[in-house]
Amino acid sequence: MTVAEVGRPRASRAPLKLRKRSPIIDVLQVAVLAAVLIWFTLKGAGAINYNWQWYRVPVMFYRVVDGEFILGPLIEGLFMTLKISGAALILALFIGLATALLRRSNSYSGRALAYGYLELIRNTPLIVQIYLFYFVLAPIVGTTPFWTGVIALAVFEGSFTAEIFRAGIESVKKGQWEASDSLGLPRHETFRRVVLPQALPLMLPPLTGQMVSLIKHSAILSAVAVFDLTTVGLDLIADTFMAFEVWLSVAGVYLALTITLSVSVSLFENRIRKRAQHW
Repeated sequence: MTVAEVGRPRASRAPLKLRKRSPIIDVLQVAVLAAVLIWFTLKGAGAINYNWQWYRVPVMFYRVVDGEFILGPLIEGLFMTLKISGAALILALFIGLATALLRRSNSYSGRALAYGYLELIRNTPLIVQIYLFYFVLAPIVGTTPFWTGVIALAVFEGSFTAEIFRAGIESVKKGQWEASDSLGLPRHETFRRVVLPQALPLMLPPLTGQMVSLIKHSAILSAVAVFDLTTVGLDLIADTFMAFEVWLSVAGVYLALTITLSVSVSLFENRIRKRAQHW
């Protein structure tokens, strides 16, 4: 290396350009996966000489009698699942936020209560908790099976949303808290105007996953006589012996529901990020 080369700055390497993958490849991968799953399903049904009866499935969703539109049992079960999931989600968000704030509080008893709740709920199976709520607490308190299931789901999911809230709040830089204190903002105004607008975009993706998990976990309530979508599916199989058709239909309804939720929250998240860029 010459003296002139020593003083000469090195040429910066050009950034590597990643080739953008065509969306056709993604579509083909999904199509191949779907084809494989369908093949396995048909192969399994053929091994037991299963008699497909898809023509009987539409009446499980709806039927028209004398010009009157009547909802089928699967749609009624879907509405019940939505009611359970919506009520449990609101309670879970409240429980999670309260637990996250207790873990960050200066109260020793509050932190101990939050820590004990998290350790107890997150380290025991959901089905065991549902049985405890249904067979032990519900007779004492006098709640209906619907609200017993809602509370059991909310308590379980709240333990996970608490950690999401805590991580989101702690992701806000310390300087933001100090700046709020220097402006004399009350604690609730600091959360509403400073902390949550910055933490919410970070919390939305894991919260979306938790919402999807809550909807799927609601199917376990079929074990305690809550007539949700899964319970209706079990009843239909007992009446028609159409196990393949009913379970595939139920799975399709759950899939459509969770995908719709994920896409809706993703659009909401993009909207929040765009608004944050203008602040």
